[in-house]
Amino acid sequence: MDLGLSGKKAIIVGAARGIGMATAEILAREGCDLAITARSEDGIKDAIANLRKYGTKVIGSAVNVKKADDYKTWLAEAIDELGGCDILIPITSAGSGVGSEKYWHNAFEVDVLGPVRAVEAVLPAMTERKSGSIVLIATTSAGEAMGGPQAYNAMKASLITWGKQLALAHGKDGIRVNVISPGPVEFEGGNWDMIKGTMEKFYTNTLRQQPLGRLGTPEEIARAICFMASPAASWCNGSHLVVDGAYTNRTHF
Repeated sequence: MDLGLSGKKAIIVGAARGIGMATAEILAREGCDLAITARSEDGIKDAIANLRKYGTKVIGSAVNVKKADDYKTWLAEAIDELGGCDILIPITSAGSGVGSEKYWHNAFEVDVLGPVRAVEAVLPAMTERKSGSIVLIATTSAGEAMGGPQAYNAMKASLITWGKQLALAHGKDGIRVNVISPGPVEFEGGNWDMIKGTMEKFYTNTLRQQPLGRLGTPEEIARAICFMASPAASWCNGSHLVVDGAYTNRTHF
C-alpha cells in the first residue's frame, strides 16, 4: 500500500528513541521531511545522523517541552524551516509515578501541555493549507484502571477526549486528529526494560497476561501511527486506535 507520505513535512516531538524514533524512521523511509526534538542533545544528534541516510530533509535540536518559550520558539522555527507542517506527532511523556503533587504537575506539563502547545503551533499553517494530520499518543492505561492511582493514566486519558474534540472542531479545515493507545512496549533502555530488571514479578505477571506471549515493539506501534498520520487513512478522523495485542479486556462496540 502506498501511504502517500512522500514529500510530506512532519514534526515529531520525542523522537530520540523508542516509539518516537521508530516513527521517525518509517516516515523518513516513506519520503517525509522531518523536524524532530527530544530533551537529549546527544540523542537528537544521533537520531538525525541515522535518519539522514534515507535522503530526506531532517532537522532538529534538543528542547524541554516544559520550557514553554523555548518549546514554542523551536516549533515555530521547525515549521518555517520545513516550509510548513503536514503531520504532527507529539510523543514526549513524563512517564508514570505514584506519589506527591509534583508528579501531577510534571505529567500535566509534559503529557498535556506538551501536545497542546504543539497543536496550537501547527493549526494556523494547517488551516491555511486546508490539510493536516495530527496523531496524539495516549495509552491503554487510560482506558483501564492499571498501575494504581497516578497522574500518567489520568493525563493520557485527557488526550483521548481532547483528540476527539479537535477532530470535530477542525475537520472543516481539512485537519484530521486521531489518537493511538499503545499497550506495554519493550525496547532496550525503555520503561519496560527497566521494569524487567527492577520489578521482575510485575514484569512476569504482565507478560503472562499477553495473549501473544510477548510485549509490543516500538516498530509495531510506529506502523500504526504512520498509517493513521498518512493520506491512506483519509477517512479516519476522531478515531482512537488501541494497539496492544489484545492485552486489554475492553470490548469496543
